[in-house]
Amino acid sequence: MNKFEPEIEFQPKNVIKTFQEGKMKEALTYLKAKSPFYQKMFSDNHIDIEKIKTLEDLRHIPFTTKEDLQTHNKEFFCVEPSEIRDYITTSGTLSDPTTFAMTENDLVRLAYNEAISFTGAGGHPGEIYQLMTTIDKRFMAGYAYCLGIRMMGGGLIRVGNGIPELQWDTIRRIKPDAIICVPSFILRIIRYAEEHGIDYRNSSIKKAVCIGENLRNDDFSLNLLGSKIKEKWNIDLYSTYASTEMSTSFCECSAGMGGHHHPELIICELIDENGNPVAEGESGELTITTLGVEGMPLLRFKTGDVARFHYEPCSCGRTTMRISPIIGRKKQMIKFKGTTLYPASVFDVLDNADYVENYYVEVTSNEIGMDHLTTYIGVKEPHEDLIKDLKDRFRAKLRVAPDVQFKPIDEIQKIVLPEIKRKPTKFIDNRKKD
Repeated sequence: MNKFEPEIEFQPKNVIKTFQEGKMKEALTYLKAKSPFYQKMFSDNHIDIEKIKTLEDLRHIPFTTKEDLQTHNKEFFCVEPSEIRDYITTSGTLSDPTTFAMTENDLVRLAYNEAISFTGAGGHPGEIYQLMTTIDKRFMAGYAYCLGIRMMGGGLIRVGNGIPELQWDTIRRIKPDAIICVPSFILRIIRYAEEHGIDYRNSSIKKAVCIGENLRNDDFSLNLLGSKIKEKWNIDLYSTYASTEMSTSFCECSAGMGGHHHPELIICELIDENGNPVAEGESGELTITTLGVEGMPLLRFKTGDVARFHYEPCSCGRTTMRISPIIGRKKQMIKFKGTTLYPASVFDVLDNADYVENYYVEVTSNEIGMDHLTTYIGVKEPHEDLIKDLKDRFRAKLRVAPDVQFKPIDEIQKIVLPEIKRKPTKFIDNRKKD
């Protein structure tokens, strides 16, 4: 078996569980010895880690939150400054950024995680990837891809984000096999190719590894964004899901049926509003415990991301749990006119409207404290008929229609992709905080 196809991912579920419980005990022992934050947590809550023997026993340990990371950031560091080889910063999508310390072994682990993820997505030595995301600004993802592709034996072209002209010139000159990018950027480079007579369908690109946005619906069918890409450009699309806090990614295999769990790297739970495990097949907040991390390991960390787990063996032969497309972020849930929404469902409607060049969505609190939703769209020729059509699309898909307002395309672009941000900002939450 390929060294980047770990044997544990093909084992029976009981074997995987026993394996993870052994890794869990190692992680707890390390935290008790090295982590000031968790030493205090264990002491304050009278937790005897010797009594935590099974994955189910983790329920006796309190959760770690993003607020904990922000308030006690340095208390999570488990190594001396002299052992830190890289400082990573979270993207701060919903809050202030948090600094993560990574040792040499953490960087090797990060590379290994990406190598097995890319291998699962059909990657192999000699394959050339064009990176269309940033690797600077203390950003983990782009750096992780570089490390992982090198470990796998692939080639890498570090173009960075934006500049469609440079992307196509690089593809023409070097002929990479794959691209790594945000899915909506694929539509942008397609549009550029069409406007400049570039025969993109006959380029060297065979697949795209996509980050930051969902490509699939909850049933794993392509969503509107994914379908739109495939209609234009028949390349293989692979979704990935990761976060800095996890130091681990979930990547689809060729079956396209969810991101595969790597049991040697992370323990995953799904919890309800009360912190209890959800029933199989139900959605819940993803909560993770990192395995094998030295610099800043986390225990029962609440990611804020809502998802489902799927446990049936995959056609690729892996028996590991698979994670669904992210349904939404817990703090981004919107109650609008009696309907519960996540921004992703609004994005789907907007992505499917050909006349919408770009957009962002804003939620505010009205005078009685209820959520109010407004979509700002950029179009080439604003007309009231477009607003009526878009509201009809919203009602058909979501049963409710937010306010729709025009804004200049350039103005929206500056809001969605400001120079200081790594990821598109398509959702702005201006609700009154309690």
